[in-house]
Amino acid sequence: MASLNPLGSNLDLRKAKHLLRRATFNFTKEQLDLFIGISAIEAVNGLTDNLDNNLDQPFDPLPIANPDGFWTSSNDLPNSFSGQGRKRGIVSGWWLYNAMQQVSLKHKLSFFLHTSFTVGKDSGVGAATYFFDHLNLLDFYALGNIKTLAKKITLDNGMLDYLDNTQNNKNNPNENYAREYLELFTILKGKQIGDGNYTNYTEIDIQQAAKVFSGFKKRNDRSDIDPDTSIPMGYINISQHDTNDKVFSDSFGNQVITGKNNETEIFEELDNFVEMVFSQPETAKAFCRKLYRYFVKSEWTEEIETDIITPLALILIDNNYEILPVITTLLSSEHFYDADDSDATDNIIGSIIKSPLQLYSEICSVFNVTYPDPNTDPLRYYSNFFLNFIHNTYFKAAGMELHNPDSVAGYPAYYQEPGFDRNWFSSNTLIGRYKLIESLIEGKNTITNGNIYAQLDTVTFVKNKIDNASDPNLLVNEIADLLYPESIDTDRVNYFKSFLVDDGFPDYYWSGTWSQYLNDGDDTTVRTRLDALIIAMVNAAEFQLM
Repeated sequence: MASLNPLGSNLDLRKAKHLLRRATFNFTKEQLDLFIGISAIEAVNGLTDNLDNNLDQPFDPLPIANPDGFWTSSNDLPNSFSGQGRKRGIVSGWWLYNAMQQVSLKHKLSFFLHTSFTVGKDSGVGAATYFFDHLNLLDFYALGNIKTLAKKITLDNGMLDYLDNTQNNKNNPNENYAREYLELFTILKGKQIGDGNYTNYTEIDIQQAAKVFSGFKKRNDRSDIDPDTSIPMGYINISQHDTNDKVFSDSFGNQVITGKNNETEIFEELDNFVEMVFSQPETAKAFCRKLYRYFVKSEWTEEIETDIITPLALILIDNNYEILPVITTLLSSEHFYDADDSDATDNIIGSIIKSPLQLYSEICSVFNVTYPDPNTDPLRYYSNFFLNFIHNTYFKAAGMELHNPDSVAGYPAYYQEPGFDRNWFSSNTLIGRYKLIESLIEGKNTITNGNIYAQLDTVTFVKNKIDNASDPNLLVNEIADLLYPESIDTDRVNYFKSFLVDDGFPDYYWSGTWSQYLNDGDDTTVRTRLDALIIAMVNAAEFQLM
């Protein structure tokens, strides 16, 4: 029986790896050592601190002669700066750097909110500064209240532009945002049961929601500041707001939201509408299904729907849509750790294919890849390393444009049946995924070309992180225990060992080679073999899973 009961035993290596991969973008041996031996609840609670970002704001190092620098804090109009596409990419680089500096749920949940309240940074969000504000809003509520975010997101300048609500006026309604708000962001459709009737709402409800949202406008100069978040927001053009009563269908109990004609009361209209949507049990279930798919598994049975999704939805409702009680319950449960049944065919550990984002963050953190520090070398971090290699080359080649899914529905891995996370893998994305580790080891872009100013030093990694480096069997097993969700068998150990010891040679060949390196410091031979080993182990099927 699927169970949300807390895991009764302390975390072992297998379970600690599972939690750290699923809950953070910073996966290290040192953090694993801290997790092993403590309870799941203690481990999860240790990931819920709302830490300040390492980088307060992004920095544009171009043009080199006179950099735009910290342009997001400039008093100039956001769209007055050139290179907006570059700057939006830099904002993603700023966010990702911060995400990888913390061992916290914050940025994993921030990205979850991005998949739930989707914008495409290069497909309508506007100037890069508005996108920066948008990510700050997601970060602000990542450990907070989903319902409150669902109110604030309507006044987000980037969202107002992205889904055209800034063009939604009482005499010329634009239903785009209202439609996506119901269909994708909150309650979701449900099964269509008639013309214009989607079970959870109707076309009438979209029309009425658009009237609630009418008159909400983008503030170009960012002069309106939200008092709760201190983040710039849009405003209400009262003359463009539909002041008539809004009458919703029987999907919402035929509720009437009284039309208002001043700023304070129009905000109350918005508040009443969001409260109406979030009072529906299906809204809580929709978010819990998204959370389950994001953190646990893409598909589930009716038993899990009954025993996991529904109770989580009740926890979400009982806590007025605070996200942490749900996440803490889920990530510390027997179910999350595959400890609630004896069926070996429905494993949760190792059941999700890593996104290109997870693959990148995990390789860089577990192998302690050195790359430029944006605090001291912003040109090489933002321009050479992140934009030229990670953003414009690796992510695109691997089938993921960071913060820029190809539709408002988001990344297919999180919504598109029947493939879900299997959508990350295709003949078009394999080269990008497999070339990442090779590029980091060689220190150059092997997908296209160019210096990436980053380095994965396999010799230093093995010397500092692997206890039994001189024994090829133990070395392979230790690396596998660090990299893979599950242990590997003897056949796989022997396969990987062949990168260290040629066929027909005894194990002591590697032991002697390693010992010689330790004695004389010449790493030529061990580096060649360790480079080949790490490439093989990272590109193995086992590492593609989490």
